[in-house]
Amino acid sequence: MMVSDIVSWACLLLGSFFCIVGGIGLIRLPDFYSRMHGAGIVDTIGAGLLLAGLMLQGGLSMVTVKLFLILLLIFLTGPASTYAVAKAAFTSGLKPLHGEDHHQP
Repeated sequence: MMVSDIVSWACLLLGSFFCIVGGIGLIRLPDFYSRMHGAGIVDTIGAGLLLAGLMLQGGLSMVTVKLFLILLLIFLTGPASTYAVAKAAFTSGLKPLHGEDHHQP
């Protein structure tokens, strides 16, 4: 097994782990803003690692160029869209929870 294969599989597994953690965060976090933060950061990192692993698997080809363009698009639009949705929610009157507002069951 070559070093690039090992690094590729490490990226794929780590990216999958981050995407799963982001999905669990969407269920477990207490309010809208916490969920937006968890999903926005973890899924961007997870998708980035998954695409990096796929680019390593693809080698030097047109597929790698297309995957890189998708990666660039995700890195530019992911945080911007998360910010826009959170700003729209705040503007419409959705207030974030504070420490004393949150009660654990």
